[in-house]
Amino acid sequence: MLNHRDFHIVIIDSDMGQNNAPGHGIAEVMERLEEEEFSISTASTARDGIAIFLSHTMCCAILLDWDLTGESKGHHATNVIDAIRARNDKIPIFIMTSKHTVQEIPTEIMSKVSGYVWILEDTPHFIAGRVEQAATRYIDHLLPPFFEELVHYTYEYKYSWHTPGHSGGLAFLKSPPGHIFFDFMGENTLRSDLSVSVPELGSLMEHSGPVGAAEAAAAKAFGAEQTYFVTNGTSTSNKMVWNGSVVPGDVVLVDRNCHKSIMHAIIMTGAKPVYFIPTRNDYGIIGPIHISEFEPETIRKKIEACPFIEDKNTPVTLAVVTNSTYDGLCYNTVPIKERLGGLVENLHFDEAWFGYARFHPIYKNHFGMCDEHDPENHPAIFATQSTHKLLASLSQGSMVHVKSGRRKVEFDRFNEAFMMHTSTSPQYGIIASLDVATKMMEGTAGHALVDDSIDEAVIFRKKMVMTAKDTAKIEKDPAKKWWFGIWQPDKVIAKSDDSSLENRQEHWVLGPKESWHGFANMEPNYIMLDPIKVTVITPGITGDGTMSEFGIPAGLVSRFLWSRGVVVEKTGFYSFLILFSIGITKGKSGTLLAELADFKALHDRNAPLEEVFPDLVEMHPERYAGLGLADFAHEMHEHLVRENITQVSQNVYATLPDQKMIPAKAYEQIVHSNTELVPLSELMGRIPAVMLVPYPPGIPIIMPGEQFNEKAKGIVDYLRVYEDFDNAFPGFETETHGIELKNEGGRVRYYTSCIKA
Repeated sequence: MLNHRDFHIVIIDSDMGQNNAPGHGIAEVMERLEEEEFSISTASTARDGIAIFLSHTMCCAILLDWDLTGESKGHHATNVIDAIRARNDKIPIFIMTSKHTVQEIPTEIMSKVSGYVWILEDTPHFIAGRVEQAATRYIDHLLPPFFEELVHYTYEYKYSWHTPGHSGGLAFLKSPPGHIFFDFMGENTLRSDLSVSVPELGSLMEHSGPVGAAEAAAAKAFGAEQTYFVTNGTSTSNKMVWNGSVVPGDVVLVDRNCHKSIMHAIIMTGAKPVYFIPTRNDYGIIGPIHISEFEPETIRKKIEACPFIEDKNTPVTLAVVTNSTYDGLCYNTVPIKERLGGLVENLHFDEAWFGYARFHPIYKNHFGMCDEHDPENHPAIFATQSTHKLLASLSQGSMVHVKSGRRKVEFDRFNEAFMMHTSTSPQYGIIASLDVATKMMEGTAGHALVDDSIDEAVIFRKKMVMTAKDTAKIEKDPAKKWWFGIWQPDKVIAKSDDSSLENRQEHWVLGPKESWHGFANMEPNYIMLDPIKVTVITPGITGDGTMSEFGIPAGLVSRFLWSRGVVVEKTGFYSFLILFSIGITKGKSGTLLAELADFKALHDRNAPLEEVFPDLVEMHPERYAGLGLADFAHEMHEHLVRENITQVSQNVYATLPDQKMIPAKAYEQIVHSNTELVPLSELMGRIPAVMLVPYPPGIPIIMPGEQFNEKAKGIVDYLRVYEDFDNAFPGFETETHGIELKNEGGRVRYYTSCIKA
């Protein structure tokens, strides 16, 4: 099924190409392996050999000369073996040596290799045969169970008499646009787009056959008791967890820093929500929930205050916590499990952005499926992860991981909730990509992939610090000494050679006596910043929330980067987030640094907007023609200073609005057309039928059924600031889900859907 010619055998030997007996012997072995259709890559030094291995992911075997010339006997060969095993603990490695040197090989090295080759005593045919057998076994075990069966089935070229109707892509070939689509997507993609009518592939609904084997492998890799593959995203995964645990009237504890899919789940289940309150710093970054919020006494007081819970002794069915937060803050989950263990039946960690945590020790105990789990005293644990976000799967690929606690999860029963939300025609390519994502993370390979991401992120962080220092020294003009900041611990310094930043968790923990993070009363060893999630700070706000005279709103920078082909994850008023996923390369981060430097150069010479944002000037010539970049940045910054944006951003989350009805009842009003659009000026006293979610940060500021009253005045002020900003700076409009826009007399007005009075 897999062709040998697609794979490389790497030979690392100092005698490579030499006119001597070992050189001739190696040449004959290479010739025999090439007859078996393997590609051969060669190196004569340890450094070149490691470089070849790292650059050829399709290596299938290594032949290594133990007597590589170097500082000491065996030294370089040992380096090569360690470098390979750090990334791949399965690939066969053969040491080429003489019989009398085998006894000199350290025991720890002998356990890392597959065998030995005596190049001058064994025949080239015999050596090549041993290597070919080992390489073939390695290749045959590369594919995970579902993907392997999908490839087998696709290559059997069967006539399809079942859905999908394109029949392996043939239908597309019957029209010009279809033919173009076929050529673009590729034949294998379309031939592997199959129906549930294919019994060989198993059933996603019943978790049988190759699908079931793939999910079982994922459960083992991710530390779960049971894992479910989801083909329509973590928004759906979250709803599965809720529909499998919660019924109408149940009391649930909800992180106010939740994704909107959690709110949809509250509506769908008819639950009665009680909220955990997160913190917020002066940069506008949403912080963690203090540990005190999880104390049983605190929760009981919240339940007492909830007007919809008649029986104040009603047990709590489920609690949900967002981990990590959008900005990369990760909870030590163990103290949360301990505090909720006697009060909550189910604990759901929404880990959409954190699927890689298990594969690197820097994240120890900071994810839901961590090994520190007491099934006698902890709740049942659910972790939902968007595999497609920061691991390697197709979009919408997600997983639900489950681990029983005091409540034993009945998987047959939970599967009813799974089937409620899973299509009966799942996309098999997404299932295969989840299977492959699991296989990629197994063994040392997963650690190496995450380690690379962390290394690249730390290098970028240090480079940004170094650039700031160099800029301050080099620039003569005080107005040009600025550079971008990074929200990170002070110990991330420019010229540190301390590799512990990449490996030790304590460097990234938010200490209670540290000021860099901007959160008050942080508990020790509770929250860490994920090093791969990098928040870049633009000039304009100091660490204590004071707005500076000089500022560059982040929207200008991210729009510039976008115009240069660099797309950041999210943008606030003075910050933007970039993610160092396993797909990031040195070239990508180098390009980002270069583009930031280019933006600074354009700003410092006040380049005309026609040069920097020609499309923007073309769309709004009356507003932006003739403006320079620095002048425009100053104008936008002054606008935000007048609006007191830091205080407004704090106030919007400072106090929870009053709940007047549960979210499900508010949604009923939408279904029954008992709602009307209300402008900002008339919101006070009204009850929204929808949640309002500004992007960024993507956190609901008011939920359906809550009231715009004096407690919610900060929310109305926040929306007014957004409305004013949209009108002042066309082309830089903010995005708020739940807001409808109307153009009235040349001004954009905000409206939202409220329950009729």
